Amino acid sequence: MQEMIQTIPQAFAELRSQGFIRQREAAERLHLSEGELLAAHVGAKALLSEFRAIRLRPEWHPLLVAVEHLGEVMALTRNASCVHEKIGIYRKASLTDQVGVISADDIDLRAFYSKWAHGFAVIETAQHGVQRSLQFFDISGTAIHKIFLRENSHTQAYDAMIERFADASQQPGLYVEVIPVKSPETADEKIDVNAMHLAWDGLRDTHEFFFLLKTYGVSRVQALRLAQPKYVQQVHCADVLRVLTAAAAREVPVMVFVGNLGMIQIHSGPIHQVSYTRPWLNVLDASFNLHLRIDQIDTAWIVKKPTADGLVTSFEIFDTQDEVIAMLFGLRQPGQPELPAWRELLLEIQETQQACAV
Repeated sequence: MQEMIQTIPQAFAELRSQGFIRQREAAERLHLSEGELLAAHVGAKALLSEFRAIRLRPEWHPLLVAVEHLGEVMALTRNASCVHEKIGIYRKASLTDQVGVISADDIDLRAFYSKWAHGFAVIETAQHGVQRSLQFFDISGTAIHKIFLRENSHTQAYDAMIERFADASQQPGLYVEVIPVKSPETADEKIDVNAMHLAWDGLRDTHEFFFLLKTYGVSRVQALRLAQPKYVQQVHCADVLRVLTAAAAREVPVMVFVGNLGMIQIHSGPIHQVSYTRPWLNVLDASFNLHLRIDQIDTAWIVKKPTADGLVTSFEIFDTQDEVIAMLFGLRQPGQPELPAWRELLLEIQETQQACAV
């Protein structure tokens, strides 16, 4: 096993020598998880290696609190179909029931620490200079969250973080586990649909929707399938491009949620530069980038939820496993009604969809 681990850095270096390749893609080519790829570089000598990793202790929330001292950084959260990148400073860190919250103007995160298993500080020397990052993974070695330093980040604070949080063991290698496949959906006929409809009618906050799903034992997509038509409409998968393009053109500020089992990352505000280069839909703004594989969207839905502030409308997209890829909302704060411009934008999508169906 140890001999195999020792071959990974050389195999990775050979891939890099053939041209630029992203860390995730290299891991796939080598039939590894990203976590295993990084862990194979633990213990590399600073002066001899162009790519090295330092294993961090699993003190996840103190780590994220300390990131504020790095200054401006880039936060990256992704799932298999979508990458969400935000530039800003990690501020206002709090912890509630093992959920970490970073709630600043630019960096807005919900970290589910029970899903975090491994963390590394990664230092890579390349032609453009030294790239420093912090990277976190689940038990399978799949990336949960990454933090990349920028030109004006505080490298001394980064070095101090490594000294403070470095694990006592810096042996290369990583033990990974397969995440169990989620349980199959309960059959539709076993769901108390009428009671679920009444509960949906009675929602007072969008966050209550999670408890509705749990109470009635339904997956999110199953709930959308069984919902009353006044609250849900399935639309074309490519409508996500129409929504983002229209939001940019009309200057409608949005909220873009992208996550995985261990992290949700949120952009709140306007978007400007939207483009499509098959199969990627891209938002390429100064402080916010989104990269979405449209070809991996299986279903798309416009969803309405009652709240104390009136109906709140979302555009939600899912993959073939019925996992959420991304959710889009109009920008709003608790206590405020939904933006009329956002509601009108989605209504146009619905009306077009209905016309196509006819």
